[in-house]
Formats: sequence, structure tokens, C-alpha cells
Amino acid sequence: MASPNQQHQPEISQPWGGGSNLNDDKNFDDQQKPGWKKFVAFVGPGFLVSMAYIDPGSLETDLQAGANHRYELLWVVLVALIFALIIQSLAANLGVCSGKHLSELCKAEYPKYVKYCLWLLAEIAVINADIPEVIGTAFALNILFHIPVWVGVLLTGFSTLLLLGLQRYGMRKLEMLIAIFVFIIAACFFGEMVYVKPPAVDVFKGLFIPKLSSQGAVGDTIALLGTTVMPHNLFLHSALVLSRKVPNSVRGINDACRYFLIENAIPLFVALLINVAMVSITGTVCSAPNLSEQTRDQCNNITLDSASFLLQNVLGKSSSIVYAIALLASGQSSAITGTYAGQFIMQGFLDLKMRKWLRNLMTRCIAITPSLIVSIIGGPQGAGRLIIISSMILSFELPFALIPLLKFSNSSSKMGPHKNSIYIIVISWILSLGMIGINVYYLSIGFVGWLIHNDLPRVGNVFIGIIVFPLMVVYLLAIIYFAFKKNTVVTFIEPTEEHLVAQTNMENRLACPNEQIELELECVP
Repeated sequence: MASPNQQHQPEISQPWGGGSNLNDDKNFDDQQKPGWKKFVAFVGPGFLVSMAYIDPGSLETDLQAGANHRYELLWVVLVALIFALIIQSLAANLGVCSGKHLSELCKAEYPKYVKYCLWLLAEIAVINADIPEVIGTAFALNILFHIPVWVGVLLTGFSTLLLLGLQRYGMRKLEMLIAIFVFIIAACFFGEMVYVKPPAVDVFKGLFIPKLSSQGAVGDTIALLGTTVMPHNLFLHSALVLSRKVPNSVRGINDACRYFLIENAIPLFVALLINVAMVSITGTVCSAPNLSEQTRDQCNNITLDSASFLLQNVLGKSSSIVYAIALLASGQSSAITGTYAGQFIMQGFLDLKMRKWLRNLMTRCIAITPSLIVSIIGGPQGAGRLIIISSMILSFELPFALIPLLKFSNSSSKMGPHKNSIYIIVISWILSLGMIGINVYYLSIGFVGWLIHNDLPRVGNVFIGIIVFPLMVVYLLAIIYFAFKKNTVVTFIEPTEEHLVAQTNMENRLACPNEQIELELECVP
């Protein structure tokens, strides 16, 4: 019987051992390697995933949090990244233990009409996640080369396709490229932070002392939390781990889960430092006592586009260039990972058989269309408003990726004996329901407030309410359905007796390699 991982790695034969002496020896040699060498083989997916936490949308919320509240909301950044580490680790474990990624499991578990609804929502999530990346890259090109924003959007689409062409040379090359982008972003913002010199005591107080005392802090807190976990990132991470060979044994799966946890924690820690640097830079600059009236106005309404002029006015022209380079690296690498996530979503839900370049092109064209239209019609201001709208849509869509992930990772039918412990189940559900509840409450209150205070005629408000409120009821009922639906489809594949004997033999050889061991005997240390 083939391993679940074998479906995604046809070039790897019999990852469970398969009773072959040659394969047993190879697995034995692999497990005899030092721990750090085995760990290096798993490094890569975490860097692609971490881009969602330092993408242009996240950077914009950091800018606004720092400009409005200085260092007060740094603790929110810390909590958000810890939550992200937990959820992303669940996504990685799901792929490792089940041998399938999240979209494939959704396709297997849910009825046909539910499956297609989830696929449509996932595609919309990819499009909306891609909007800040595309627009952020276009802003960066505008700052560096003074080209129109809509031209920058087109260039972003073409450059992403070229970079995704690296896939033909192996997944590790693409992962290395994204890792380089991550460190470029870090170098740029850390350089800015060294120049600005925010007070270390205030930064540490902001990180470890929760406080929401300033006006508008609650709204900006929710905005920071809302950009934490992206729906498409959960699909992406559960698929990326399948590029690694994992023996289907308790020991092999546990080792892989541990390595992926560490591998994910490292780039997320770098992402935390980048977010802290962004908040601290803006908080220091916007609280300076000698600000001009123009700079003060920019601080009150800071965006990805205006931030370059703010830094240029306060820190000099070179700082604006450094900011643009960081924004370019952030937008371009995030766009690559978004396109990559779109491939897995399309393949998993629809099982479409098409060439990689064609799937890349289709995903990319779908993703950049809204950004291109808005940037042509509305210019930079319209593009900036589109980022806010896309973030709101992502907040609404989060439950339809997060809840299936929690249900599957806590299910024996999907994870077998590797399902989460009761402690992980409780913690993950509390954090996730808290995040979902905050997003739904904030967005609902925001809509009701807009409905009450807008300038539309009363008839228009009534008409909008008649349309929207039933949709909100349907939305809440859908969340309840996914939360309480019992998993019925068994996708976890138990290894055969032959595989178990081969694996036991190999582990015995690891325990006492200098002794002659028979298959039917256990080694006693």
C-alpha cells in the first residue's frame, strides 16, 4: 500500500519502508544522521508562510498602529505572532500526519455544493490577500522609478510569473529566494530602526505590558489581529510540508512535526522583529516634538504610499529608498506565495490537471484584475482604499479555512493516532473562536455604524439592510455548520503489517546497531 505522501512525491518510492532491504538501509542511514542535518532538510516552508505576516497589508497596519499609539500596541503584535505560530503548526502537522493538504481534505469531507462554496471562498481569499501585495509592490516601483501605479501592477504580475519559473529548478530554489527576501526586508527596517533609535524601555514595556488607553486603540488592535492569520496561508502551509519525505511511523511523524515547528518558529520570530521595528519606527517619528504641520497630517492618515514621504521628510531621501526596497521585497515575495497558494487550492478542490505555467498564469490573472481596475480608475488613493476593503473581506473569510483546519487536526479519521492532545484542542479552539468572534463583532458593528451615519436616503439604507442582514444570518449559520459537523470520511491510511514490521526492525537497529536482530525479536537496551 502506498503512503499518503507518495501521492505528492511520485519520485520517492515506498516512504514507509515497503519491506525492501535497500529502502530499509536508506531510511536507516537517514535516521542515523545528526539531528541538525535532518532539521536542515525540513527548512524552507516556514519562510514562504512567514511572508503573510510581513506583507504590505500587515506593514500598513503596523504603520497606523505606531503613528496613532506609539509603542502601546506592541504586545498585540507579540500575541498575534504567537497565535500564528500555533495555527500554522496545526496546518503543517495536518499535512505531515494525513499526507494530504487542507483543500484535498475539504474536498473529501464535505458535500459537493459545500465543497464548491469553500473553493470559491478560498479563491476570493487568494484574490483579496493578493491585493495588498500587488498594490504595495506597485507603490514601491512608483517610489523608486516614478512609474504609474497601474503600470506597477502589471509589472508585478509579470515578474511574479518569472520568479515562479524557479519551480522548474526545484522547490528549494524558490524557498531560498523567499528567505533572501525576508532577510532583505529585515535588514532594511532594522537599519531604519537603528537610525531612528526608539527608546528601548518604552519598546519593551509596549511588548510585555498590555494596555489599551489611547483613543482608537481597540479598533487598531482588531486591525492588527485581523491581519494575523490569512485563510490562504493555511492551505499553503499544509501543502508545502508534503514536499518533504516523512516516514509513516510514530517516530518519523513526530520528528517531522517537531522539525516543522522549529522551522516555522524561526522565520516567524524574524517576522515579529520586523513588525516591532515598523511600529517602533513610526511611533518614534510621529511622536517627535519638532514635526512640521505637513508631516503631522501625514502621521494622522498614514498609508503605504504616504509613509515613504513621511520617512523622507524626517529621515532623509535615502531612508525613502530603503523603505521602497523593503516594500518591493515584501510585496513581490508575498505575491509569489499567494500565487503558489492558489495553485494548491485549485488542484485540491477541483483536481484540475493542467500544466504548472498555465495554472500560474490563470491564478495570477484572476488575482491582479481587481487591483489593476481600481488603480486605473481610482489611482493611488483608490488602490489604498482597496487594501482596507480586502482586509475586511479576509477577516470574514477566515472561519471557512480555520474551522476545517481545527476540525481535521482534532479528528482521528484524518490524523489517526496523531490527532491533537486535549490541551492543544482547547487552546487552539479558544484562540480561534476569540479571533473569529472579534472579527465578526468588529465588522458587524462597523457596518451597522456606517448604515446609521451614512448620507444615503432612508430608502437606500432599508434596501441595503434587507439584503445584508439575511446574508449575515446565513454567514453565522455557515460557521455553526462547519463547527458542529462531524467528520465522517476516513482519509488516514494505516500502514500494513509488512510496513509495521519493517519499521520496527529499523527502529530496533537504531536502538542497538551493533547487535544482530531478527525481525520477530525486540531489542532490549
